[in-house]
Amino acid sequence: KTGWCVFPSLFRMAQLRAKKLPVQERDNRTSIGISAIASQVVRKVARKGYDFCVMVVGESGLGKSTLIDTLFSSSEYSDQLNERLPANQRIERTLQITPRSIEITERNTHMRLTIIDTPGFSDAVDNDRCWEPIVEYIDSAFMRFLTDERGLDRSNINDTRVHCCLYFINPIGHGLRPVDVVTMTALHKKVNVIPVIAKSDTLTKAELKTLKQAIRTDLDAYGIETFVPTIDDHDPTPMSAELAEAMPLALVGCNSTVEIGGRSLRGRVYPWGVVEVDNKTHCDFLLLREMLIQTHTQDLKDITAEVLYENWRRSKLAQDPQLGSPQRGSESLNASRDQEQFLADSEAELLRRHEAMKRDLEEQQRKLEETKRQIEEERKRMEGLRTLNKEVSSGSLV
Repeated sequence: KTGWCVFPSLFRMAQLRAKKLPVQERDNRTSIGISAIASQVVRKVARKGYDFCVMVVGESGLGKSTLIDTLFSSSEYSDQLNERLPANQRIERTLQITPRSIEITERNTHMRLTIIDTPGFSDAVDNDRCWEPIVEYIDSAFMRFLTDERGLDRSNINDTRVHCCLYFINPIGHGLRPVDVVTMTALHKKVNVIPVIAKSDTLTKAELKTLKQAIRTDLDAYGIETFVPTIDDHDPTPMSAELAEAMPLALVGCNSTVEIGGRSLRGRVYPWGVVEVDNKTHCDFLLLREMLIQTHTQDLKDITAEVLYENWRRSKLAQDPQLGSPQRGSESLNASRDQEQFLADSEAELLRRHEAMKRDLEEQQRKLEETKRQIEEERKRMEGLRTLNKEVSSGSLV
């Protein structure tokens, strides 16, 4: 008895075992409740909603919109996701960023999904610096978030930072093109880049394996960092190892369904067979969907917030320390903007007056020069007349 009093917890556990209580009830009586924190976080996310932003980059015709529609099973949102620019606008503009936002609800969980498309990327004859609008868009999203952080009310910040970039690689090639290398080099320090091989059903398994190896070699050679799931002991599934081995992912996008053997499935029918979108032996579509939605969504957001955004923020604050100072609210911000506008208008007015005075001075200088010229001509004419008169007078006297 004395020994059990020294260890009351062991005594209590022995009583529970003696009563043969169910495992769940025994755990509830012996635990302190830390395991319930996860359910609290789940309720918070379900109540507040979830922001996720995906950017798709690649040349036209690689099936970016089709893949996004297939990825989120959003046939009811197809009108929003598949809005494309008119042909004349796509010809006039090399690249125009077009973000589209939709809300997806599943089992009382709300996701505010933003799809950022880059129509016309690398479609022009001259693709010099065609990646700059993409980098500028990512920087502007970071700047908007930094501005919201400096405000007084930071409880309802809308996170528009790009959490993931699906970079579509043309399957017709022997690796990365020069424009792919330059673009991914400019992006990999600002966003989680996930390279994917579009329309992989156009390649045989041997060709696909060779292309994947060539892309991995190019990525290592040029020092391009892509998103690779971390493999650790806490991973409940071998998903991370499978994803790391499958990179870059080979994708097939298709929204139509076919009937095969009495089963309705998404896929493409060819004379030699059927390519199933939801079959891991045919493509890596399921791996991508599970990674983006089920297993590594929070990892992508954490890397964006804790690594990529913090590095960008640190560099910006080093360039301009005033960016880190808190704002006094919307009134102060509006007053500052009004003052800046007033100063800009005053500077423009002064410049206009200066230009007007300069034009007047130039006109006066021109008139003065003209008067001097006329006086000089009149003086020369008078001197000529005097000389002539003298010569005439001298001749008459002779």
